[in-house]
Amino acid sequence: MTGQITTINPATEEQLETYTLMSNDEARDAVRGCHDAFLDWRRRSPAERAEVIRAIGEELTNSKEDFAQLMTREVGKLIGDSRQEIDLCAQICKFTADTGPDALADEERDIPGGTGVIHYAPIGVIYGIQPWNFPCYQVVRYAVANLMAGNGVLLKHAENCTGSGLFLRDLMERAGLPENLFTVLLVDHDQSDLIIENDLVRGVTLTGSDKAGRTVAKKAAEQLKKTVLELGSNDAYIVLDDADIDAAVNACVTARIYNNGQTCVNGKRFIVTAKNYDAFVESYSAKMGAIEMGDPTDEKTGLGPMARDDLRDKLADQVKESVEKGARVVVGGETPDRKGAYYPATVLVDVKPGQPAYDDELFGPVASIIKAEDDKDAMRIANDSRYGLGGGIFCKDEDRARKLASEEFDTGMISLNGFNIAIPNMPFGGVKNSGYGREHGGFGMKEFVNAKSIYMMDKEANS
Repeated sequence: MTGQITTINPATEEQLETYTLMSNDEARDAVRGCHDAFLDWRRRSPAERAEVIRAIGEELTNSKEDFAQLMTREVGKLIGDSRQEIDLCAQICKFTADTGPDALADEERDIPGGTGVIHYAPIGVIYGIQPWNFPCYQVVRYAVANLMAGNGVLLKHAENCTGSGLFLRDLMERAGLPENLFTVLLVDHDQSDLIIENDLVRGVTLTGSDKAGRTVAKKAAEQLKKTVLELGSNDAYIVLDDADIDAAVNACVTARIYNNGQTCVNGKRFIVTAKNYDAFVESYSAKMGAIEMGDPTDEKTGLGPMARDDLRDKLADQVKESVEKGARVVVGGETPDRKGAYYPATVLVDVKPGQPAYDDELFGPVASIIKAEDDKDAMRIANDSRYGLGGGIFCKDEDRARKLASEEFDTGMISLNGFNIAIPNMPFGGVKNSGYGREHGGFGMKEFVNAKSIYMMDKEANS
């Protein structure tokens, strides 16, 4: 018997929609349909593909309010954050359309006795497994780059934002993308393994936990298929001795609660030197304590619900375990007695190794403040993590901050004296248990292509 998916509004606990999972045969036919669409799409020039990508960006803008409201209903995002997400996705489409044709153009190089040509050929159907925290962006980030490269794209979205995946499919086709070239698969985890095994699938990309990354990478490796993984993190934001404390506090509050604290590149560990520690804790805790939970559709709300009850409960357990192991709650830390998957803005201090607040990713509005002896110790603590996705440095000496970011910080993306999540013209990705591969900045367009070497020998060289 075929299973079902039911989406639920995490703010109201209202059931939204029910969807029927595909049978194995239906899923296999969907992969075949995507591959057949790819066979035609690959023959379009990069310039032709770019125009379709540009139209998708324009359609995202035209459909922004409907899409934003749907995302907020499905995962509890603040409505303002949902609108900003659509804007970012439209910018990604424009950047990709503007730069894709040149990035994918043939390159010529001198070789002995002739000319070498490097041709970037699409490889086929790329399978994306994506989470719920950015229902549009997580998909657009990999899909648009691969469509630009000439590939077909499959999506297995998180169950709780199934409607968003289908909305994006319909939006792309309204914009002129050929039918089936972007295919949404309504499948479970066991069926997902069958998709990876399908001979027509040539690459796999996943955004999720490091545990999920290991599972998917192993399955893909068994099939000798390349993967790109963007996994979790417990990003460190370092407040050095000469930091502007007021600016650091404001940026670090935003870094922790943006998207209801459910972002892979949220600031999660705030490492403050002893010189500034007491002042930072006092000011930071006051600002976090003033953030009120509420209806995510109300533009005045500061913090919405988490995406699901089980995610909220896991976060509460991580806080509880951290406290049992020596951490101290300064603000928040108690699950409210109210309808919805809410958890308050929370600040933990006395955070040490061995606590989830130090070692693991707390995917919600909980900040871990860690005292460092001095600047050198702060950098040591920042790098004392199995993760390495993002991070930040607060330091008035910009040259010194840049040097530390370049030479010392073992992570993929570093913000200096501020907080950023993603910018279309800059690469996005991490190191260590935060995964491998890059998206954005033109890098994603070449993750799943065949860089063909074509040797064109002069006639004289062969005579």
